[in-house]
Amino acid sequence: MSVIEMRVPTIGESINEVTLSQWLKKDGEFVERDEPICEFESDKATLEFPAEAAGKLIYVAKEGDDLEIGALVAKIDTSVSQEKSKDSPAPAPKAEPKEAPQPAVQETAPSSSYATGHPSPAAAKILKENDVPPAEVKGSGKDGRITKEDANKAVEAKKTAPAPQPEAKKDAPAPVVFRSSESFSRATSRKKMSRMRRTIARRLVSAKNETAMLTTFNEVDLTEVMALRSKYQDKFVEKYGIKLGFMSLFAKACAKVLLEMPDVNAQLDGEDLVYHEYVDISIAISTPNGLVVPPIHNVESLSFAEIEYKLKELADKARKGTLSLEEMQGGTFTITNGGVFGSLMSTPILNEPQSAILGMHAIKERAMVVNGKVEVRPMMYLALSYDHRVIDGSSSVTFLVKVKELLEDPVKLLLDI
Repeated sequence: MSVIEMRVPTIGESINEVTLSQWLKKDGEFVERDEPICEFESDKATLEFPAEAAGKLIYVAKEGDDLEIGALVAKIDTSVSQEKSKDSPAPAPKAEPKEAPQPAVQETAPSSSYATGHPSPAAAKILKENDVPPAEVKGSGKDGRITKEDANKAVEAKKTAPAPQPEAKKDAPAPVVFRSSESFSRATSRKKMSRMRRTIARRLVSAKNETAMLTTFNEVDLTEVMALRSKYQDKFVEKYGIKLGFMSLFAKACAKVLLEMPDVNAQLDGEDLVYHEYVDISIAISTPNGLVVPPIHNVESLSFAEIEYKLKELADKARKGTLSLEEMQGGTFTITNGGVFGSLMSTPILNEPQSAILGMHAIKERAMVVNGKVEVRPMMYLALSYDHRVIDGSSSVTFLVKVKELLEDPVKLLLDI
């Protein structure tokens, strides 16, 4: 018997442990070389683990197990061929005595693979986001696996399905029946946190406990920014094929000020301060599994259209769960927009090892005094959380004021003055 051990491979420098989220092949099933046998969930992404050789798969780890790099996951018996695996699945039952009547044998469909009905990571996220049970989707991938295209078709079919017809009204209203408290559900359930959620929790606690975090607030009048977008949006879309959003304007304003104030763009490394002559801005993106913050590199050198393209690309990958480890690493400053969820004001928490994070919020029309007159203006509260070990209070306030000035007079931003 020749056996190959399958161990957790090295995934990235910062990843020491993964979770076996699900098996894609059954225990004892024959697998081909390079065929995915299971999925690993790391701190940042979900990865498929391919077989190193063809043979019979033997489970060692279980679904939900946390495994260190190098830990044994499974074994593959390479002495077993696919024909042997098919020909001898189990001993045949003993024959019934001749006197006993033989039951009718019903013809059955060929046995399905373990992958049958199992969605790929990207398909699973799409189905979960749109409340489509995998059992209702027929997989067209290898061994009947549900692909991303299958998931998209199922979601589209759900959207176009006719709405249920309301029941006809009854002549007389039904009498109101009040239930006793004993009839209410008191059920609870317990579910293990995903590795990403555990990592987020650990890092947030670390940022809260290990940094001298403070937050300074200001507000920005977005009248000129909104007028700029309204005036040039159609031409921008016509030329670049993408809309000019608020995020590229905010990112560009922050990048300009960060180069002027290198302390806000610095990071603490032991007893040293590391300064950056470039600006990599991490953008917080909400996904079904939690918040991810992939960076856009060299924002100071990108055009508005290039920032919008890169942001769209990262957001699409994040929501599909296809961000690579390289795309998740780095960043010298972070922007998070709680306004898309309706937040009026909040205190963003630091994204270590960065020293500052800007929080954007909802745009609300408010009465403001402008040149001695009360006018209704589109206003947004800004919050800058910073590590006081690296950034002085005066620097944090100055940074936020400079960003506010650029956004309230975006011509300065465009002319780089």
